[in-house]
Amino acid sequence: MNDLQTIADRVEIEALRGEFTDAVMMRDRPRLAALFTPDGALRMPNIPVEQIGREEILAGGERLQSQWDFFVQNTHPGTIRLDGDTATGRAYIQELARTLDGREGLNYAVYHDRYQRTEEGWRFAERVYEVRYLDTSPLAGTAPHATQGSGTDPAHATATPAPAPSFTDPATAEQLERVAAALRAGGFAAEILDDAAKARARIKDLVPEGASVLTGASETLRLSGIDEDINASGQYDAIRPRTLAIDRATGADEIRRLAASPEFVVNSVAAVTETGSLVLASGSGSQLPANAGGAAHAIWIVGAQKVVPDLSTALRRIEEHALPLENARAQALYGMPSAVNRLLILNAEPRPGRGTVLLLREAIGY
Repeated sequence: MNDLQTIADRVEIEALRGEFTDAVMMRDRPRLAALFTPDGALRMPNIPVEQIGREEILAGGERLQSQWDFFVQNTHPGTIRLDGDTATGRAYIQELARTLDGREGLNYAVYHDRYQRTEEGWRFAERVYEVRYLDTSPLAGTAPHATQGSGTDPAHATATPAPAPSFTDPATAEQLERVAAALRAGGFAAEILDDAAKARARIKDLVPEGASVLTGASETLRLSGIDEDINASGQYDAIRPRTLAIDRATGADEIRRLAASPEFVVNSVAAVTETGSLVLASGSGSQLPANAGGAAHAIWIVGAQKVVPDLSTALRRIEEHALPLENARAQALYGMPSAVNRLLILNAEPRPGRGTVLLLREAIGY
């Protein structure tokens, strides 16, 4: 290989590493995945994450990036060692990050790389991320809320204020399809149904008679009739009526055990993101263990107005829309306010077949 080819290869590999950082910063997951060979691997043992192949890298990037409040990555050039159509190298990373659940910090890391020459040019065969220094001290800065002008090209980025989202308008057919695809990539079963009546009928297919079922305190379930079907029909071992009949002072442990591990939990969510995350909010947290994994099977019925682009908007939807409505309901029924004391975010379902999301084309509930 002549010197000019060597120089060209080094320049292209360095551009590949820069393209990776740009795709991460612009949250362009398809472009990020395309920088790898079809069977390429992205390994981050410190997180821990291991993604093999472009589809896993794409889905994993969506799950990871949906958790960010902000993220900044700087790449510093490292070594490149060429060996014909393969190469190895290192790149040095400095990152600042804050996640939506409050984790934040500064780190310095190394990417240990293997590169492969392909018909598309040089691509990553493997990137292994090694953290060398981590500082989790609170960060003083904030991320200005901005929208990107033309998508992924920073030259066309515009720092215009993000428009206030509507939390009552139903999602479009395209949005529902994106949500369903992202949920399936995360291990959930996802179905798109016309309305609550279809969901009510589908529940009867999914939940066998006699099964123990916990229902969430959900307006979606109440308005659709699903709550009545489960808790008043006598066809199921309904957990909620049983817990309501137990004395709170003497039977708290029994109530907790019954609610934590039924065969089925049927509930709604406060929001579902286009990146495939389900977000539930609770005042007491009593419903959350079954939703998180305590129930053998979980079914969530989600009105079309609950679709949001990301977790940041999901949290806004809870605070600005769902909580005021639930607060008014709680004041009327119980004479006391509601609160978001517990949050559950389900980014993926590790047990295939456990979780089913019924996405409705109509708006229902909060």
